[in-house]
Amino acid sequence: MHSICVFAGSADHLDQSYLDGATELGRCLAENQIRIIYGGGKTGLMGALADSALAAGGTVIGIVPRSLFQPQLIHDHLTELKIVDSMHQRKALMTQMADAFIALPGGFGTLDELFETLTWIQIGIHRKPLGLLNLNSYFLPLLAMVNHAQQEGFIYANHRDLFAIEDDPHRLLATLQNHRLPDHLEEWVSRPASSPNP
Repeated sequence: MHSICVFAGSADHLDQSYLDGATELGRCLAENQIRIIYGGGKTGLMGALADSALAAGGTVIGIVPRSLFQPQLIHDHLTELKIVDSMHQRKALMTQMADAFIALPGGFGTLDELFETLTWIQIGIHRKPLGLLNLNSYFLPLLAMVNHAQQEGFIYANHRDLFAIEDDPHRLLATLQNHRLPDHLEEWVSRPASSPNP
């Protein structure tokens, strides 16, 4: 595992515990010589992640759509910054460059990236590990929704194991390095037309 794509919120005025968690993740990845692929931002958790990784001697590559290439948003001291034409190209390039994914707390953009990545694992576009860093128990409501969707039959039982979740960056990294995707994922696509609901 040489590169990890990190999705993270860029909002200002966040609780310090979130910033501290992002800082620790950046340092952890840098110390393990894992390069970070992320959205290129300098604010919020994105900025804390990049700053700490760079300070620890890590490699940080930002990927930003041209429409968001604004000086108030984009980090100007990254190892490398790639500018693409659209959000779709940004996410595709992130997926191509990464060996695994970590989602930090965030808003609509972070959740969009998280669920697109999760869906791509589900339908077999890639089989790369995905983890959630559950700072401040942020993802507990999301987990409750996933569990509810499974109970109601919208998610297969083994789909819950498509992602790992930890509240400590070091444990999450170790979990991702040893993560094994569940068996029989292809059944979601290849099931007979008469197959009952999951």
